[in-house]
Amino acid sequence: MQCPKDKQVSLVESQLAAQLAAHHCPECEGVWIPGAEYESWQVQQPLTESLSALIDQALETNVDRSPFDARAALCPECNAYLARAKVSAKTPFYVERCPNCKGIWCDRGEWNTLQTLSLHTVIDQMFLGEWQTRTREREQLAQERRATIDKLGAELAAQIFELADILKQHPNGDFGVAYLMRRCDK
Repeated sequence: MQCPKDKQVSLVESQLAAQLAAHHCPECEGVWIPGAEYESWQVQQPLTESLSALIDQALETNVDRSPFDARAALCPECNAYLARAKVSAKTPFYVERCPNCKGIWCDRGEWNTLQTLSLHTVIDQMFLGEWQTRTREREQLAQERRATIDKLGAELAAQIFELADILKQHPNGDFGVAYLMRRCDK
């Protein structure tokens, strides 16, 4: 079996976790987890906290990104292109999975990051619409916050963010938002 990122290198059998057989690349240090191996290992793992909490945690995490993360890759088992799922928004990195055999490729250090974030048992969830939609929403919110700080300055932006949180919690907060919009629409 050849490395998805460097076809000149053969993958070596290894053990990624207790009862999780994998193959690693001695050159790029990536890890291939066969789909059937992951699936049988995954069902033995304890249930994790809510997916929503895991998404929020992942999107706030900085990671050291592998230089191989940007390379497209082919499945070492069935030669299909690997699909990518963005894991973190702060320092984006991608986990790759074969759409056919469900094998998973993690570039150097990504499996450890997934373990740290308690995401290693829910990799399949990252490829679903809910995860991808929440990731995009969080990225847009972060861009909006940065733009607000750039335009208004840090102090006023902090006050705006605080007021937005207060209005969001208030049962008639929409009235306050409408008032501000009318006042500023001149």
